[in-house]
Amino acid sequence: MTLEFNGKQELIHRIDAVVDGDCAATTTQCVRDVLCAMMDEHKLDLPECVYDCPGDHYARRLIHKDGRRGYTIMAMTWGPGQGTPVHDHSGMWCVEAVWNGQIEVTQYELTEVRGERYRLEPRTTMRAGIGSAGSLIPPHEYHTIRNPGRNENAVSIHIYSGEMSACAVFRPTGDDWHLRERVELQLDAA
Repeated sequence: MTLEFNGKQELIHRIDAVVDGDCAATTTQCVRDVLCAMMDEHKLDLPECVYDCPGDHYARRLIHKDGRRGYTIMAMTWGPGQGTPVHDHSGMWCVEAVWNGQIEVTQYELTEVRGERYRLEPRTTMRAGIGSAGSLIPPHEYHTIRNPGRNENAVSIHIYSGEMSACAVFRPTGDDWHLRERVELQLDAA
């Protein structure tokens, strides 16, 4: 079940117009521009449910899944201090924008693989506030994301090139080494 809200159809129409390109870098820039413009123009009115966060995990809610082009739009809600372990996006590009609060993203670079062990070194950490958007393009897709706030939930919108139903999570073992684990991702109710 997807969420309904004012501005959803216009968002989908604008995204449809830019995702048909062949170059991931160009496509993600165009998707980012559409998402930022829609937020700047106050054309999106997300439903109240996206501000609610379960106490034990961040929430993932499906906004739209495009049957022809394959992309998906998700709303994610992060309680104070909630975040992800280091993970990838299963080879998909993604555009992430902050709708409410702040998020903090740390990007990692895969520098070595030894069997089941992956060396992922932190590169940059940035905090983003309302209206900020960025993209992740494989092979530079390894990152963490979290709500650094103490008092308010953060809400972010994520547009993936496909359906993000699973990903690899990297569990630290020391000295930037991690073990890879495949994780199935769940959706939360509206």
